[in-house]
Amino acid sequence: MTIDSARIPVTLRWAVRLLWAEAVAVGLIAVWLVWADLAAATTDLASALLVTAFAIGAAVALWALGRALLRRRAGARAPAIVLQLMLLPIGWFMIQGGMGWLGVPLMALGLGVGWLLVSPPTTKALGFE
Repeated sequence: MTIDSARIPVTLRWAVRLLWAEAVAVGLIAVWLVWADLAAATTDLASALLVTAFAIGAAVALWALGRALLRRRAGARAPAIVLQLMLLPIGWFMIQGGMGWLGVPLMALGLGVGWLLVSPPTTKALGFE
């Protein structure tokens, strides 16, 4: 299968931009978690390090998936969609916990980026058509 060297469609470019924005946001949360781990008077160290490592891994994964999609690596689309779908239950539980101001935009972001990743121009650019 060959993929043409045409310009990257706007839907794919925006999906990549939003994945990178998510990576930066999660990276900033990871930095805060590292600081919280170091500054805490008492903590369950194993749990704290596990949560911090998860945040770092998520940031790296989002950045790497965005980079792979920019290079039109078709195999990066499915994991990127899965990460976007993970925002739905996170947002739902935020809404249930009284943080609808953050949960609703997170759910919208997940659905929006997911749609960008399965839109016809992105699908064609990744060689699925």
